[in-house]
Amino acid sequence: MKRVITFGEIMLRLSPPGFQRFAQARSFDVVYGGAESNAAVSLANYGLDSAFVTLLPANPIGDAAVNELRSFGVDTSGIARKGSRVGIYFYEKGVSMRPSKVVYDRKGSAIAEIAPGDLDWDAVFAGADWFHFTGITPALSEGAARETLAAVKAAKAHDVTVSCDLNYRKNLWSREEAGRVMGEIVPMVDVLIANEEDAADVFGIHAAETDISAGKLNVEGYRSVASQLVARFGCKLVAITLRESISASDNNWSGMLYDGADGEMYVSKKYAIRLVDRLGGGDSFGSGLIYALLSGYSRQEAVEYAAAASALKQTIEGDVNRVSVAEVRSLMGGNASGRVQR
Repeated sequence: MKRVITFGEIMLRLSPPGFQRFAQARSFDVVYGGAESNAAVSLANYGLDSAFVTLLPANPIGDAAVNELRSFGVDTSGIARKGSRVGIYFYEKGVSMRPSKVVYDRKGSAIAEIAPGDLDWDAVFAGADWFHFTGITPALSEGAARETLAAVKAAKAHDVTVSCDLNYRKNLWSREEAGRVMGEIVPMVDVLIANEEDAADVFGIHAAETDISAGKLNVEGYRSVASQLVARFGCKLVAITLRESISASDNNWSGMLYDGADGEMYVSKKYAIRLVDRLGGGDSFGSGLIYALLSGYSRQEAVEYAAAASALKQTIEGDVNRVSVAEVRSLMGGNASGRVQR
């Protein structure tokens, strides 16, 4: 069984019930999630040996986060219990023309205070096949940036395939900081994943004839984006999610995969999604791609699997993707009617 390691922050997510605004809320729904922990859950659901590495405080909230991961079969043995708090984020779900809103309360979280020696990377990567992280983790603090770089170097030393989702977050760091830090890390990345804006935000590489705010994407423009990323950093594969935002309730969703070896681009079919919860969509794309590549899928099949998995996730409440391989493959095969299964 292939073993995948993910490294990042898991947070407590608090959301007003339904489509209430923050000002209306008298209670919050509770889930746990974070980019890399979401990926770990998806990979465990697909039957891989999936492990999540982080720092969490040794208190009941830290325990709850660990237990949530364990409930999905994620290996939590690499989690160090240190620090004083779990990061929190508040999520107000948008609808129609009203956008969703996220407010972070993560300053001083356990992983942001990570120090050299808190994690034993040689032990973490023993027997591992793949390592996945996102650009969110090095954005958390200088210490987290240093540790992410150390993790990637250790993964390469252990001959582990490395993937990274750029995941630029403007509330965590500037474009200049992101470009500097990620510019040092990405040359060691084998599979680079981004959304339709990340390459522009982090590296100043723009897709021609694209207007994100208007939901107008030029797929061919992303061939140039991917080829420039390969030329600059030497990545073997570049994958980009393509979200056409019609409204907060309706999106078109697809993905592309560019092979740096031969310059071929593979584009998935497009899904029209009535959104239930879009958070975690990119994470489920990345984890779907990892699963498909580790399972020997062709390039076209891999991007189809990733797009179908992430389309399904966005119909599910919460951060994590609670679907099986069979459900993803059914959608890949064209079963998108949504008819009741009896």
